[in-house]
Amino acid sequence: MWTRGLRKSFGGVVVLNGIDLTVPRGTILALLGPNGAGKTTAVHLLTTYLRPDAGEIRIGGQDPAKNPQAVRRAIGVTGQFSAVDGYLTGRENLMLMADLHLLRKTAGCRRAQELLDRFELTEAGDKPASTYSGGMKRKLDLAMTLVGNPKVIFLDEPTTGLDPRSRRTMWDIIRGLVAEGTTILLTTQYLDEADQLAHRVAVLDGGRIVAEGTPTELKARIPGGHIELAFAGRAELDAAATAFAPAGRDDDALTLQLAGDDRVATLRALLRRLDDAGVEAESLTVHTPDLDDVFFALTGKKGA
Repeated sequence: MWTRGLRKSFGGVVVLNGIDLTVPRGTILALLGPNGAGKTTAVHLLTTYLRPDAGEIRIGGQDPAKNPQAVRRAIGVTGQFSAVDGYLTGRENLMLMADLHLLRKTAGCRRAQELLDRFELTEAGDKPASTYSGGMKRKLDLAMTLVGNPKVIFLDEPTTGLDPRSRRTMWDIIRGLVAEGTTILLTTQYLDEADQLAHRVAVLDGGRIVAEGTPTELKARIPGGHIELAFAGRAELDAAATAFAPAGRDDDALTLQLAGDDRVATLRALLRRLDDAGVEAESLTVHTPDLDDVFFALTGKKGA
């Protein structure tokens, strides 16, 4: 899946200003950005809900401008808000999707059972979806997306409102889909989710892609990594402060902050210097930039 020079305006307001995206088969691209950055518009364009003002899109080798039905057959969409019908059972929700995909009844029944088993919803399959927990509803929602065996899936904040255990379960399901060759574009407000799942991250701000790369590459662009040493007493703290050039010192917490990173060579050199100075540290903590730091450093600067 890829886009080139994708543009969209509403009422003279430019929402997307020539974005390029590439998502290789069997990978996850996380699209991050503040509210109003254009994430939802990008998803609407890629899923044929809207047409771009300019630019090209290819999904599964198909051009949605020329063959939107082929694109719709190739994709699945799981939105931020569940599409589950609470009056229907889990099985009936899946059968409804099978009917929409024009599956024969026997094939639809078989597919529904396969998905109930896969998502561990078999016991609840014949209960109204209104009785499901939030995590169960999200699993059913994703299962409904999979009825048509889509090659490309758009996940819009798929774990919003879930408890930590349910989030982890959903992550495992998403990883399993990718291992089978499914391509996923993920939008999320949980930056740790993008860090855990995405092969690449694109940061969208003001209608433009302001950064793209692997999570590790993006975090490496942000300064601020440091090593924190904690000491048992004031004498050890003073001795360490004399031996090093600390970036920060906290006399109450008995800690020093030193510029550094998590490379083995850096930590080995630091411990050697402590030994040479005859100073004993109680603990050592490495602090490295995360995607939150990347997000705040790269977005929201317009008009600042």
